Amino acid sequence: MNPLPAGFNAGPLDLTRPLDNQVALLKLQADLSGAPVIGIFPGKAWLWIPGEANYPAFDTYGVGASRLEFSEAEGGWRFYHREALLFTDPASGEVLQTWKNPVTGMEVEVMHVVNDPVQRFYPLSGGPFAPPYPHIVNGDYLVYQLDVLRPPAPGANPLNRREYPLHAQQDLYQTGEFWAVSGSLSAVNDPMRTHVPSHTAWSRVSMWDPFMEMGNRPGLAIYHSQAFTATNGIDDIPPRIRRWLEKHQPQLLVAPYAPVDWAGGRQENRWTAAKRVIDQRRKEGRAVGESVFGVFPPRE
Repeated sequence: MNPLPAGFNAGPLDLTRPLDNQVALLKLQADLSGAPVIGIFPGKAWLWIPGEANYPAFDTYGVGASRLEFSEAEGGWRFYHREALLFTDPASGEVLQTWKNPVTGMEVEVMHVVNDPVQRFYPLSGGPFAPPYPHIVNGDYLVYQLDVLRPPAPGANPLNRREYPLHAQQDLYQTGEFWAVSGSLSAVNDPMRTHVPSHTAWSRVSMWDPFMEMGNRPGLAIYHSQAFTATNGIDDIPPRIRRWLEKHQPQLLVAPYAPVDWAGGRQENRWTAAKRVIDQRRKEGRAVGESVFGVFPPRE
């Protein structure tokens, strides 16, 4: 567990003290020893069309792997992470290959979310992820409520309206993610515990996913998931999800699970990934008009 920040306290923790407050959150989100933590997060997604209706889109199932490392030079904790969020059929639970959009009636190829890597940095002080973090204590329940709305300042959408009118609603990259990270306060206070199993209620409000090809329509995509520390690691992943990962994203199932390369804290997201796919398919002549994800009958 070396190095550790000056003043580090393994427990019991004083949550009013910034470093103790941070250590408590990190025990819930990762493992202070540097061992990888596997998380699973089943959920649902909805399409919100203002003035029209709210449409159920599909079920979701996510798998993530995290690893923690303190950096003396940077004055904070590197949070190494990779994740996949798969879209599944609500009836069968199978991972979707195509999806009929209930708003447009069009069948499209599904582009699952694979953020690899999606790193985070927790500074000891200064910056948006610096402690102390807002929290609630109720008996033995410790809950951190973290609301992250992007961008904190104007930021460019990797997919702009002029070049990607079917895949981008706006030029501003704008999303909101809402986390409620909870666990046992007595376990967090145990100085012998480097990690405490947690539950996280996670919601996301964002622009349409690019594969939905709804850039010209108003509305929001809403995701709601329940995330859990996988007590048995990758063995807790359901067989259908595991088969898909084995074929398409095996790095999530093979030690060391979480990334080992910091890569400057690089962030992947569904828009940066979609841009590469759209650009490549356009280059290969696989677009039909503006559509690159549409499923069309074979040309005669």
